[in-house]
Amino acid sequence: MQQSVIENVVHELLQHTGSSVKVKMESSFPENRLVGGKYHISTHTITLYIDEIKKQCVQLFSTDAYFIDYLKIVFAHEIGHAEDLELAMLCDQLDECTTQHERNKLALTIEENAWRYAESYLKEVDPSLVETVIYHSLQSYREKTELEIA
Repeated sequence: MQQSVIENVVHELLQHTGSSVKVKMESSFPENRLVGGKYHISTHTITLYIDEIKKQCVQLFSTDAYFIDYLKIVFAHEIGHAEDLELAMLCDQLDECTTQHERNKLALTIEENAWRYAESYLKEVDPSLVETVIYHSLQSYREKTELEIA
């Protein structure tokens, strides 16, 4: 995939959302985890890990044919974090949590907020792709909160 295609996708989505977040692109996440994107609240910067996004796409859909749409979905989600007006407050609350249950519930809220924002900017992407990514992204967060209730 040409870098210019990826840069165009990023530029178009930034323009579409009106976000002022800074964006960096790197090939892979520095730790041994499959992380496609990360928002850094202190620098108001999103880092996209292109190789990891490709791996995630193939893992989820068994093909890289949806890579561009998957990139849009991941990037829109990270913009969702960047534009979440509650994020700083929720992060402060995370720091103050006394139980893992509280932390898990707040982490789920943070992710759901970002996805809610992202969905509003993904109208041109196949809704079934978006729904699949959101479902799998939130699955572990939801399982953690459900296990604690059971």
